[in-house]
Amino acid sequence: MLTNHFKFYPKRVPNSLTVPETTLVDNLEISARRFPNKTAINYYGTKMSYKEVFDEVVALAGYLQEIDVSKGDYVLLYMQNSPQWIISFYAIARANAVVVPINPMNTSEELSFYIKDCDIKVALVSQELYEKVNPLMEKTSLEQVVVAAYSDYVDLDTELTLPTEVCTPRQTITRPNLTLWTEALSAGYNPKEITATADDLVVMPYTSGTTGLPKGCMHTHKNVQANVITVTFWQTVTSDSIHLLTLPLFHVTGMLHSLHGPLAAGCEIVVMTRWDREVALKLIEKNKVTHWTNISTMLIDFLANANLNKEMINTLEIIGGGGAPLPEAVGEKLYELTGLRYAEGYGLSETISHTHFNPPDRPKMQCLGIPSPNTESKIIDPKTLKELGPGEEGEIVVNGPQIFQGYYNRPDENKSVFIEIDGKRFFRTGDIAKYDEEGYYFIVDRIKRMINASGFKVWPTEVESMLYKHPAIQQACVVGVPDPKRGETVKAFVILQEKDKGKVSEEEIIEWSKRQMSAYKYPRIVEFREQLPTTSSGKLLWRQLQEEEKKKGKVAR
Repeated sequence: MLTNHFKFYPKRVPNSLTVPETTLVDNLEISARRFPNKTAINYYGTKMSYKEVFDEVVALAGYLQEIDVSKGDYVLLYMQNSPQWIISFYAIARANAVVVPINPMNTSEELSFYIKDCDIKVALVSQELYEKVNPLMEKTSLEQVVVAAYSDYVDLDTELTLPTEVCTPRQTITRPNLTLWTEALSAGYNPKEITATADDLVVMPYTSGTTGLPKGCMHTHKNVQANVITVTFWQTVTSDSIHLLTLPLFHVTGMLHSLHGPLAAGCEIVVMTRWDREVALKLIEKNKVTHWTNISTMLIDFLANANLNKEMINTLEIIGGGGAPLPEAVGEKLYELTGLRYAEGYGLSETISHTHFNPPDRPKMQCLGIPSPNTESKIIDPKTLKELGPGEEGEIVVNGPQIFQGYYNRPDENKSVFIEIDGKRFFRTGDIAKYDEEGYYFIVDRIKRMINASGFKVWPTEVESMLYKHPAIQQACVVGVPDPKRGETVKAFVILQEKDKGKVSEEEIIEWSKRQMSAYKYPRIVEFREQLPTTSSGKLLWRQLQEEEKKKGKVAR
């Protein structure tokens, strides 16, 4: 086992931490007993105490059991970030069932796949998404729906700009087997005794499906607890920490870092339903936010705000994220404003967020970090499975208590994603990386994203990182496009800074790139865009751009 990285762990964080043998519900109940009157959720200025949150969790769990949710049942959670999302998660767990959190951007057709895949009978849904669910009650196994309105939990008389769906009053919806959220809570049903244990499933997030149909990642309470305990120690989370929640909760990074970890510690969570950089700035300043986990695209947008100054965000103590490397130039701008280094991390749905962290006091730029406590990581040759050494590029494999139990109902894929090394089960991530002599890991790229230009390997993230050093570039995404001579060539989609629009040309970016990169790497094509496609968690949809280019059949110069 590699141990060089242990000396860079944050002070007083041990190499391993004992994982609790309790459930996530126990975490919330203990926090509610310790801090009954302390704010748990701050929703655009409207606050709920820990006691209020837990009481509603219990009431909703009782209702779910009344409509026949049983131990081990899969329950759909289909909402945007909100108090109801949080209460729903813990109520489903309190009912001894399994949460299936789904991206609110999914269509009815996409939703039907998840419902059929794990035979879902009950769904908790927000009212703006209900129309996508309604037709499925006739076509799938879905039998019961609880519909929530965000406006029930917010004071509309606020100076903050609220998203439309948050402002919309509760609608009266009537149909068989449909219950309004307020009715479910006021029904007065008490839940039965909790029988779930640490080894029972609690949540099944689905992978994005970029390499095929989405797959459910089965996680036990203990899997999640393994990362709850490491994140609270690693990021110095205390009961007085105040967390800004901007990443979507259906995504494991937001779920773990901005919800489960803070709730276990008794923190205040400042919740945003939709990203808005002006609102985020006001919430940080007004609530004296200390911790913010985000994604690079979100931070890039935040720092581009002309109204931002260092005094407004001087309470921040920890800021970091994952999903995509943060460009070095953006990291430097953040440091100038806050004195904080952006601490990136790395993980997947299969690992319920992190397997690697950057130490907050000693991070490296554009770096995945070092293996978190209890976690062993290696780099292997993806074909021969031979273990590789420092500086050698290969596939990341990881072993640890946060690794999922496997893909739901996918026995063949479960055989291919796990390998045994020295008697331990390692998960194959599919990501290409390398580590340095100090044990810090650096992403190279997804295996499937590599561009083959005249036989040379070009990793898009490397090209993107260089492009971000150009002062006129706000955002960039690099893909491979067909080329009759080179097989593939490099194309960059670019969003310019506002002040540079109309002043900098595509040719100027290409000529600048020639001077910064090897001849086979620099973009032969640059296309300016006003915006780039992203997932709701903020990841750039490079595959969508690449598919657009393939359909065009465009020939590069």
